[in-house]
Amino acid sequence: MLLLLLLVALFLLVLLGFYVVVAAPRNRAHQTFAAFVLCLALWTVKDTVLWEFTAREGDAAWWAATSFILALALQYSLVVFALVFPENEPFPARRVAAIFSPGVVFVPATLAGLMWTQARFVNHSFAIRLTPLAYAFGLYVYIVFAYGFALLFQKWRRARGRLAAKQLGAIIFGLTLTVILTTVTSVLLPLFGITSLLPYASVLFLPGVVVYAYAISNFRLFSLQSALDQFRLFPVAYKVALSIASVAFVSFALLQVPVVWWSFGARLDAEAWRRYLVFSVITALVPNLILVALVMRILTRPLRRLTEAAVEVAGGDYGTQVSVESNDEVGLLASSFNEMSLKMADDIEQLRTLNEQLVRTEKLAAAGTLAAGVAHEVNNPLASISSLVQILQARVPADAADERTAETREMLRVISQQIARITQVLCDMLDFARQRAPQRAPLDINRALDAALRLASFDKDFKRLKLSTDFDPQAPRVSADSDQLQQVFLNLLLNARDAMPDGGELRLSTRHDPRANVITIEIADTGTGIAPEHLAHVFDPFYTTKPAGHGTGLGLAVCYGIITAHGGRIELAPNDSRGTRVTITLPVQTEPRELPDAG
Repeated sequence: MLLLLLLVALFLLVLLGFYVVVAAPRNRAHQTFAAFVLCLALWTVKDTVLWEFTAREGDAAWWAATSFILALALQYSLVVFALVFPENEPFPARRVAAIFSPGVVFVPATLAGLMWTQARFVNHSFAIRLTPLAYAFGLYVYIVFAYGFALLFQKWRRARGRLAAKQLGAIIFGLTLTVILTTVTSVLLPLFGITSLLPYASVLFLPGVVVYAYAISNFRLFSLQSALDQFRLFPVAYKVALSIASVAFVSFALLQVPVVWWSFGARLDAEAWRRYLVFSVITALVPNLILVALVMRILTRPLRRLTEAAVEVAGGDYGTQVSVESNDEVGLLASSFNEMSLKMADDIEQLRTLNEQLVRTEKLAAAGTLAAGVAHEVNNPLASISSLVQILQARVPADAADERTAETREMLRVISQQIARITQVLCDMLDFARQRAPQRAPLDINRALDAALRLASFDKDFKRLKLSTDFDPQAPRVSADSDQLQQVFLNLLLNARDAMPDGGELRLSTRHDPRANVITIEIADTGTGIAPEHLAHVFDPFYTTKPAGHGTGLGLAVCYGIITAHGGRIELAPNDSRGTRVTITLPVQTEPRELPDAG
C-alpha cells in the first residue's frame, strides 16, 4: 500500500512540474517552482528506495545526507520563487548569495557525515542521533523558509482584491499544509524517538499538490494569458507528451517485460520483479521527460510563437514579428512569416496613405468648386461697395477739423481695410479654385529655394530668423513648374515666419536619394509646432490653426495640390528638437535614352 501511495505521489509531482514548465519554459517563476517540485520528486524517490527496497538493517547514512541536502535545496528554490513570482522579475543576486552563503559550510559538513552520530536500522527500526550542528542546520533551513514565506505573504497583502492574491493565497496555503505535515512526521516525532511515520513523509506532499491543482484550474495559477486562449486548444506539447508516454508504456508492457521474462525466467522471484517494475518506471521518467523537453524546444515552442503571431496579425496587428532562429523548416517558415507580415503592414500603410490622398483630393475638388462660386457671388457686390466707399471718402474733406467729420473719415478707412481683407481672401479662394496643370520644365530645386528665400527676405519679420541651408550640390534637376513650386516654397517660408514671432532658427536642406530616384526638400523651424491632433488635417481646405483673422486655411491645401500634381509627396511632422518639419519629395527628371543610329 505504501509503495502505491509513493508512486502516486511521484506521478502527480512529475505531472505538476511538467505542466508548469510547458506553460512557460523561459519564465523564471515557472522555472523555480519546477525546481521546487523536482526536489519534492527526488525526496519521494529517496523515500521509495529506503522504505521499500532497502533491507531493514545496516547503515542509512546516504538517506540522511540526501534528506538534509534536499531540504536545503527546497528552501533555496522557494526563496527564489518568492522573489520572482508573480512579476517574473530578475532576482537580486547579491541578496540571494548572502542568504545562501551558509550552505557553503552546511553542505560539505552533511556530505562528511557531521550531522549525525547514528543513522541506521536497529532491530528493523530506523534510528538517528543528531549532532548540535544538525540542529543549527535545521534552524537555518527554517529561517530560509520563513524568509521565503514572508516574501509571499507581503506580496499577498499588496495584491488583495486581484487574481494574483488568490494565486499567492493558494501557494501559501499549500506550503503551510506541506510544512506542517512534514515537520510533524520528519522532525518533531523523530525527536521523541517516534520514526514509524517517516515512510509516509513523501505521501504527505499530496495535500499540497491537490491545493496547487485546484489553484491551477480555478485561479489560473501558472497559466499565462496568450492570444490562443480564446481558441481553447489542446496544446501540441501535451499531445507530444501523451504520445511519448503512451509509446513508452506500450513498449514497456509488450517488449521489455517479455524480454526480461525470456532472459531471466524463473531466476526472478516476486521481490526481483517488484524492483524491476518500479525502478523501470522511475528511471524511464528521466529520458522521456528529456525527450519531451527536446521536442518542445525544437518544435512545439517555435510553432506556438508562430501561431500566436499569426493570431495577432489576423486581429489587425500587422507587422508582428516572431523570433525563431533555426536552419530547418520551422526557421524558414518563421522567416517567411516575418517577411509576409512586414510586406502586409507596408501594403496596408500604402493603401491607407492612398485612401487619405483620394479623400483629400475629393475634398480639394469640392472645396475648389465651392470657392469659385462663393468668390464669384461675393466679388461683384463687394466691388460695388468698394466703389461707394471710395466716393464717400472723396466727398469728405481731408482737412476738415471738426470731430464728426474726422470720425466719419476714420470709419470709411476701416471699411476700406476690411474690404481689402475680404478681397485678399477672395483672391486666395480663386487661386485655390483655378489650379492649373503644371507647365513642366527642367528645374534646379536649389535655385528655386534661393529665389523663394530672396522674396521672403523682403519681409522685415523674416529677417529676424536665423537661417541655415544645406543644399545638395549634386542634386539633379526635376521636371516641374517653377512658378508653382516657388509659390509652395514661399508659402512654407512665411508659415515658418508666423510660427516664430519672437525669432528662431529656420533650416532648409535638399538631398538626392539615387536608389529611390527622388529629391527630398526639408524646411524645419523651431517655432510653436503643430499639435498631434492637427497634423492629420493641416492639408484640408479652410483648416487653420492660426488665430481668427490671420489665415484662410487654404495655403497648405494649395501646396498639397501642387506637389501631388507634380507626382510628389508633402508631409508635416514635429521637428527633432521643437517646431515643425515639412518634407517634400519630388521625382527626379529621367533622362531620355539615346536611340541607336539607324544603319
